[in-house]
Parts: sequence; C-alpha cells; structure tokens
Amino acid sequence: MRRLQTYTSLWAMQPHDQTGVKLPYDQVCEMVAGAGFDGMAIDLGASDVEVAHAVRPHMERHNLTPLIVAFPKTVDSLEDTLKMAKDFGAPFVDVIGQVMPIALDDMVPVIQTWMEMSNKIGMPIQFETHRNCITNDLYTMLQLLDRIPEMRVCADLSHYVVDREFWFPLSDHDLGLISRVLERSDSFQGRVASRQQIQLPLGFPQHQKWVELFKGWWHEGMSSWCARNKAGDCIFLCELGPPEYAMTDANGRELSNRWEEAQQIKSWVEEIWENVAQVE
Repeated sequence: MRRLQTYTSLWAMQPHDQTGVKLPYDQVCEMVAGAGFDGMAIDLGASDVEVAHAVRPHMERHNLTPLIVAFPKTVDSLEDTLKMAKDFGAPFVDVIGQVMPIALDDMVPVIQTWMEMSNKIGMPIQFETHRNCITNDLYTMLQLLDRIPEMRVCADLSHYVVDREFWFPLSDHDLGLISRVLERSDSFQGRVASRQQIQLPLGFPQHQKWVELFKGWWHEGMSSWCARNKAGDCIFLCELGPPEYAMTDANGRELSNRWEEAQQIKSWVEEIWENVAQVE
C-alpha cells in the first residue's frame, strides 16, 4: 500500500507567522497535528541535538513522526546523526552535506562514504537539492547522479530555480534537467521560488506562474515515485522558512502568513496525490 505523508518543519514554526512569536514546543506540536500533518522535520542546521531531544516527547504525544535534517560538517560526523535518527524512528535522514569539494572526483567518495555509513547503521539517507552544500549546483548534481546510481534525492527544487536563474517559461532543455532529478527523488519539499527569490508569497498574482510550475513538478515527481514504488510512504515536507527566507516589508514584517500557506500547499499536494494514485 502506498501512502502520502505530509510534514512541516520545526524551523518553519519558529515563528510560524507574521507575529514573530515563537510558540512553545507543545503548542507547536498540537497545531501541526491538529492541521493533519503526519510528521515534523527537525533541522539540525537551524537548531541542534538538544532541541531535537526537547521537542521529541511533544511529537510523540501527538503521534508526529520526526524527520531529521542533517548538515554534517565532516564526513565522520554524520554517523552520530544517523544513530540518533534511528533511535527517533525517522523514516530517513535528509543530508545537506557541508563537506564541499570543488572537483567532482573528490565529491564522489564523500557521497559514497555517507551511503556506506547509512547502510551499516540501517538508517536510509537522501541527499537534498540545496544551495551551499555538496549538491549546490544542478549541473554537478546531475553528474553525481550519473556517477552514483544508488544515490537517492530529496527534491527541493526551489534551490535550483534560484541557482540556475531559470527564465520563465523554462526551455524544454531545462525542464528535462529537472525531470532527471525528479526521476531519482524519493521525497519532496514544498516551497515556491522564482529565478531571484527563494520563497515567494503564494497568493500574489505575479507569482502564479511560478506556483503552477512547482505544482506541475510535484505532480511529475509523485507520479514518478508511484511508478517506482508499489508500496511505502511518499513524504512531502511543506518547508516555508521564516525571515530571511520569507520576504518582508521595510519594517521586517512578513508579506504573507506562512502557517496558512503551509496548509495550502498540503491541500494542493493531497489533491495531486489523489489524482496520481487514481491513475496508478
């Protein structure tokens, strides 16, 4: 049986809207569970292991599955995170590797070592498409995927839209490059970017072309996932970060309500999944 599992991020909930108020963990977990999310990502780049342990009992109380997002700064340091994630019951570890060799030939053994570590510990990993990490550039990422057939991806395509500064509409060539990433993606993240902005307010009329582009990619990605998986959980993380990810006015106030937008993305994705599942 295949299931869609929707997550949000603890980072996105601290704060969750324009008030700037950081709610206590128990209230955050109550809100997230009450909105129908299945889990919550714990981002070890935005917080730390101490925070992960502090929020864990509140997540367990509300039946929220933790997803660990790791930012290993050395090759060996990922090991402890994998062990922690296994203890937490995470479905996988989302790796945003801070070991960043310049040459492709030097990147490959880093990725392979992390994959071997994952297999040894028994905790799956996925490599997120993310700026300022080993998968920073789309072109390099595609070469890594060619060199390492077992490498699996967590697709946050917002980073590559900004990274490549794609013109709209995208060319068939550029769309094909993104399709190659989606074909190797085992989970997905929800944020809408433009060629200059990493995170757009979803309701503005001028942003709708980008919203539709990303909805199309989510449909393509989940269709590909279903074609490759006859059972299991397809995880979609609605990750709308606070400022400076979120756009703000001259007074630093956010231009949109991210908590409402996260639930909007969740609704879109659930509808896309229903359509995809019916076809399959």
